[in-house]
Amino acid sequence: MKPHTYAAIDIGTNAVRLLIKKEDPDTDVPELKLKKQLLVRVPLRLGFDVFANGEVSAVNAEKLVRLMKAYRELMTIYEVDRVRTVATSAMRDASNGRELLGKIKNESDTDIEIISGEEAARIIYNNHLERRGNVRGSFLYVDVGGGSTEINFIDNGKLAASRSYNIGTVRALTGKIRPCEKEAMHSFLDSIAECHPDISIIGSGGNINKLYKMACVKDKETRSLPVSELLKLYNTLEPLSVEQRIDRYGLRADRADVIIPAAKIFLAIASTLSADRIIVPTIGIADGIIDGLYLADLSKRDGLQQRE
Repeated sequence: MKPHTYAAIDIGTNAVRLLIKKEDPDTDVPELKLKKQLLVRVPLRLGFDVFANGEVSAVNAEKLVRLMKAYRELMTIYEVDRVRTVATSAMRDASNGRELLGKIKNESDTDIEIISGEEAARIIYNNHLERRGNVRGSFLYVDVGGGSTEINFIDNGKLAASRSYNIGTVRALTGKIRPCEKEAMHSFLDSIAECHPDISIIGSGGNINKLYKMACVKDKETRSLPVSELLKLYNTLEPLSVEQRIDRYGLRADRADVIIPAAKIFLAIASTLSADRIIVPTIGIADGIIDGLYLADLSKRDGLQQRE
């Protein structure tokens, strides 16, 4: 049986990503079974349209259609066997979201699921980092996106709770985070901190990965970022203008603005949990999607072998 190639498309609030991975039959190490072939990220920034005007603009709608056609061609070139395409917070809130997805389906033959925040959190959990030996005990997956923050609480090796809150970087920049969302998130975190004082945080998303790379102090073996260093970075970056962050630190324009609210959200969560570090593996929704497709295929293969 030839190795399978998998793809995931994540239509996010700030960017649209295509990730392609291929099965490696020559390794028995689970976390190395899928090797990255391609990652493309295009910053369409749909959330700035949606949170300001309630819909995706005509210009960005056309760009998204063209991008889905381009991604379809790339998947053909890479001979992708299975793909899943999801849209998250911005498309959930867009009044023209369903209409736009219908147009994409007609013009690029791409089926797109608008998923809930809870489903996004479960997809991220598909990475199962706690089983890879990186961490022990109870911990929290935290994915900070443009429109929402997804949280998974893992206790004794089991998924104990998944939550999603409309707290994201683009929402913060556009002033669209409601106080009740903050209160709900911190109430949930308080309930966890009360019973699990030694909980670890696992952070995902482009911003926390960039902050990890920028940090002067970090543990490369475990890919952990001290919260004290994150606070230092935040205090250094926050007073600067977007242009100064671009010039001094080489940040992309679409990263230089959202990195501040992202750091602020992670710092608030770490403070509530009294956590002193954030583990920063290179994971995200696209990785979780592909892991889910791969695990489903493995289950089917095992079933066929048992019947034979």
